[in-house]
Amino acid sequence: MIMFKKILIANRGEIAVRVMRACRELGIAAVAVYSDADREALHVKLADEKFYIGEPPVSRSYLNMDRIINAALESGAEAIHPGYGLLSENHEFAHRCSENGLVFIGPSPESIRLMGNKLTARRLLSEKGVPVVPGCDEPLQDEKEALLAAEKIGYPVMLKAAAGGGGIGMAAVASPEQMPQAFKECSWRGKASFGSETVYLEKLIENPRHIEVQVLGDKAGNVGHLLERECSVQRRHQKIIEEAPSPFVDTELRDKLTSAALMCARAIRYENVGTVEFIVGEDREPYFLEMNTRLQVEHAVTEMITGLDLVHEQIKIACGQQIPLTSPKARGWALECRVCAEDPETLLPAPGRITDLSLPERRHLRIDHGLLPGYKVSAFYDSLLAKVVVWGESREAALLKMVEALQQIEIGGIKTNLPLLLRVLGNSHFKQGRYDTNLLSVINNSGGRQ
Repeated sequence: MIMFKKILIANRGEIAVRVMRACRELGIAAVAVYSDADREALHVKLADEKFYIGEPPVSRSYLNMDRIINAALESGAEAIHPGYGLLSENHEFAHRCSENGLVFIGPSPESIRLMGNKLTARRLLSEKGVPVVPGCDEPLQDEKEALLAAEKIGYPVMLKAAAGGGGIGMAAVASPEQMPQAFKECSWRGKASFGSETVYLEKLIENPRHIEVQVLGDKAGNVGHLLERECSVQRRHQKIIEEAPSPFVDTELRDKLTSAALMCARAIRYENVGTVEFIVGEDREPYFLEMNTRLQVEHAVTEMITGLDLVHEQIKIACGQQIPLTSPKARGWALECRVCAEDPETLLPAPGRITDLSLPERRHLRIDHGLLPGYKVSAFYDSLLAKVVVWGESREAALLKMVEALQQIEIGGIKTNLPLLLRVLGNSHFKQGRYDTNLLSVINNSGGRQ
């Protein structure tokens, strides 16, 4: 297998640092791009080469395809790794990389396009036998159509931006009176975040678990999976704590989840690393939610229990290597907590300058971050600061390690969600593995005492 000599990383923060580490381990030079706000960022300091791409707003820098591709060509990079977010699920960017003789480290533009629109994905996968949440398969033109569809399906329902992802552009609707405002908000968020105001509707699965399956595919048409992850601890439909395996999943449910995930990957001839997300109701039946055609933020918990490096796998697959065809074997338990620059009470972003930084180091503890003392956390970007990942022989052992690690983290000068994370880990529902996506509401309503 011929390996790349140089890769440009079209991202920033902790994921850019994470991909650089994988490049170094494989003997590949790493090229960074940066905006004015990131001139002193860790990913820039660690890079072998760096290229300025514009002003802080992402539309003028990290989403500027021309500048990123020009930087890759000027640097002599053979490939671009998009990380997650930003351009990672943009089929036009993947196509333009190919047009310019650059390898996009991810799936084909067609796979990204098919899964990028949730309505298209619903229709395609339903035809292939993948279970989908009951809902409408056509876009809703206005709130009147939404009201008619909701009446047919039955309340409560969930409105979703068709081009959305990462929990953005979603609204639960419990009654007809809530529909007009929810429809306007979903349309607006879809347009603002993804360039499309198309909205559709699904039945709201109450008290659900959010469980996903890690999949891999290669250029030879082989597909495989690396078991499941539990991602039900969320705020504003966005994950903050993940674990692998799931405490909710037994052998029967695992077989259903992985079989459906592989059907999805085969249906779009998927290449590289991706994730198929499911919602699982109290009846333990999984329904397809969406497919993320990229590396996930929470990929590290899968790495911890399988011993595989998923960024290594991404790069190898992009170079033409076939995936391992042996059945996955998991060992122990892994937990991940997302440390964010947020007010722990309001959960609103809290940017500022980091004055002090102290991160613990020990065996079976991994902290992926892009932090430095003196670095200014910008309001222009996502609030994620670091991912704290631990491994233990059991879930109880991993939980104890995580609590200890979070208690020892010191990030001065800004507010973080560390107190919230510790409240969740100390909650009886979480400790017993008996929780769903409503856990934060339960904790907030009880004052964190349960």
